[in-house]
Amino acid sequence: MLYLDHFGLDEPPFRITPHTDFFFDGADRGTTLDALLYAIVHDEGIVKVSGEVGSGKTMLCRVLMERLPDHVEIVYLANPSFSRGEILQAIADDLDLRFSQDRITAALRDLEEHLIGVYAGGRRVVILIDEAHAMPEETLEQVRLLSNLESNRHKLLQIVLFGQPELDGILNKSSMRQLKDRITHSFSMRPLSQAEIGLYLTFRMRAAGYRGPDIFSPQSVAMISKAASGLTRRVNILADKALLAAYSEDIHIVSARQARAAIRDSDFGRLLNDRSHKPWGVAVATLLAGLALGIGAHWFITRDLAQVDIPGPRAVIAPAAPVRPPVAESVAAPVATPVAAPVAAPVAAPVSGTTGSPEVGAKPPAASNAATAPVIATRKALERENVSRLTHKQSARFKAYRLGDNALTKERYDATRSILESEPDESYSIELFSTSNTDPARIERFLARAQKLVPIDELRVLPQTSSGKFMIKLTYGSYPDRSSAAHAAERLPQKYREAFQLELRTFAELRSSI
Repeated sequence: MLYLDHFGLDEPPFRITPHTDFFFDGADRGTTLDALLYAIVHDEGIVKVSGEVGSGKTMLCRVLMERLPDHVEIVYLANPSFSRGEILQAIADDLDLRFSQDRITAALRDLEEHLIGVYAGGRRVVILIDEAHAMPEETLEQVRLLSNLESNRHKLLQIVLFGQPELDGILNKSSMRQLKDRITHSFSMRPLSQAEIGLYLTFRMRAAGYRGPDIFSPQSVAMISKAASGLTRRVNILADKALLAAYSEDIHIVSARQARAAIRDSDFGRLLNDRSHKPWGVAVATLLAGLALGIGAHWFITRDLAQVDIPGPRAVIAPAAPVRPPVAESVAAPVATPVAAPVAAPVAAPVSGTTGSPEVGAKPPAASNAATAPVIATRKALERENVSRLTHKQSARFKAYRLGDNALTKERYDATRSILESEPDESYSIELFSTSNTDPARIERFLARAQKLVPIDELRVLPQTSSGKFMIKLTYGSYPDRSSAAHAAERLPQKYREAFQLELRTFAELRSSI
């Protein structure tokens, strides 16, 4: 693409075809994904996901397919025009199953027997149906019959319907009430707000390899947001055209001029042009209202900023930042910096507009320089003496975990080992969770999402043995005492406080669990 070298990009950032590396988990997308994963693995019944054209349903479906655990077999149906018999055959094809007869009743019996065998082997089957709103009603009725397949205690199939809002209208018909009653979870892909679109544009640029300051000006974000109506596909189209306009002018920022050119070059241009037909009085009133809102928003934002306890330099990270250097360097940096210096560091806050979000705005702090000085001094003394607090067996267990090509996991794993070698026994860390799913790719995905919520340098990844079983434990931060750790735990993102059962662990406990 023409503008890739111009902006220092590795690949196009705004393709409209789903690319799971560019999945944006803001605007409830990440929360919906987590809920879908939980419902498929632990729940029963039919799940429904609805949203407008271009809201990101297919992207969500593709990411869901990637992140389901290995014991879940996936049947993906993208053709909405299946008849009752055809949908059964499509499911059988994905499961490598041959029906003994063509009759629907016989096919259902064969499918049930196959699913019972799958379930007995400790596996589950999930059917993901895209464009479900376009399916004939008789096919949707067949979906309901499939949901009835069950063993003595559990459903044999998990079904997820992805569709446009028309799906809700179909399900509200009296003829569809039996299917609607079997839907246990419903999710809606809402349009993105202007602030979320600003974050979305920044995320996509950095996911494509961009490392400079924000490209899109606040004015261009506002114009793109209005023209796109919050739909990510439209945002991608307009952002791509705006980058091309900036490239053609040999500039490295997308201002209102480039955004306007992109809008006029698309079908969304009429939304911008409609403003010129407003009566003079309405235009003036709109201008005054905008000024009032701007002043109010400025007061609101500055008021919140005044109340935020600004953390140290390590708490300020750009979205999707590149892999950090080894933690031995990053730990030492705050100590060598004069106390007055960190005040200037947060000026380039993560992204303008993030202050309204408790999960992306103020980051949980590392302990203050004064509080951690004795801890870091002890750590440095141990490093000078080349003394490790890990036993030979504990070090060997660190080496036994195969990390593959997961660079972020490897960086944090190696950094954790370095920290555990020197951190005093009485220091504390916050345990987020332990998991027996030790797939390093899964840990990599968690860390990639986590670096947008917390300082990545504060995350620890360490091996753990429990009842002879190998596990992975993730913790956060290093604190000189329990009260400091407890205070930091209270300031973790709400998402973490709700999802994890946070525990305060001494480093002596962490080492003994390896």
